[in-house]
Amino acid sequence: MKTFDELYDELVARAESGDAESNTVKLLAGGVHEIGKKVVEEAAEVWMAAEYEGNERTAEEISQLLYHAAVMMVARGITPADIYKQL
Repeated sequence: MKTFDELYDELVARAESGDAESNTVKLLAGGVHEIGKKVVEEAAEVWMAAEYEGNERTAEEISQLLYHAAVMMVARGITPADIYKQL
């Protein structure tokens, strides 16, 4: 099991690697606009899963939303500590 901080650190490492095969690197190359479209898409999928598909599917969609939100954080240079200050 991975924490959000561990996910964030993993994504930073992927970004720094520049591995062209990495989905994270590809998303970052698309910029904030492309990442933002994925965040919106995943948020809608969370809603639909919660409405119609049960807890397991909802948890899966939430994990994808958190992944894309973390990619946005990396793209913007926002750290988990920055987010925790706002919670």
